[in-house]
Amino acid sequence: MPTSRSSRSLLLLSTIVLLVGSNPPSPPCGESESVFDSRSQEKAFERLRLEMVRTQIQERDIADVTVLRAMQRVQRHEFVPPDLVPEAYEDRPLPIGYGQTISQPYIVALMTELLALKKHHKVLEIGTGSGYQAAVLAEIVDSVFTIEIVQALAGSAEQRLKRLGYDGINVRWADGYDGWQEHAPFDAVIVTAAAEHIPPPLLRQLKEGGRMVIPVGHPFFVQNLILVEKRAGKITTRTIAPVRFVPLTRQR
Repeated sequence: MPTSRSSRSLLLLSTIVLLVGSNPPSPPCGESESVFDSRSQEKAFERLRLEMVRTQIQERDIADVTVLRAMQRVQRHEFVPPDLVPEAYEDRPLPIGYGQTISQPYIVALMTELLALKKHHKVLEIGTGSGYQAAVLAEIVDSVFTIEIVQALAGSAEQRLKRLGYDGINVRWADGYDGWQEHAPFDAVIVTAAAEHIPPPLLRQLKEGGRMVIPVGHPFFVQNLILVEKRAGKITTRTIAPVRFVPLTRQR
């Protein structure tokens, strides 16, 4: 759940505001001011990411090194609306339009760690949103398939991910409830919207030995984050934590 900001995070956020709104130091000889400003801002964002991972994720017992590195690498400020960039590394979800959100960094890290991913794994994500979770997954595995029901979000996420160099991510505008049968089975499935039950098509598309993480419960109340495992043809579930997600919507 969200916590209060640390004083260090506030200081780093102030650094970004100053870089954007004040006159920076003179650039080194031969460099343009725009390049110098860009480098300074990126260094400030990098400090914020490292602080985010340390205080919001590691201190909450996320220990998988591959997950921590992925969270350090993905530039979360690239996945939020321009007016929310100064808040990109805060410990909370943020709106991205169309009634959708980018998840709290800790929840992204927790769900990713629960999947126990290996580099060769093929992952299906339901609920692309702005593409942030897909980018985190792509830092760990070679193949990500992600589905978004809102056409505008699917289009903008695909463009954003390509611009940022995530060529291993396949984006589809569709109803995620039905999964992506053409590319099944998947080693892991992650659902980033709350469903009232676990969609049977996703269970069928989960590979033997695979894992799924999904929030289950009423869409307008607290839900349970569920870890699903398929072993010897049998499905087992385990409740991980209470969470709050936007609802998993269907095409009519």
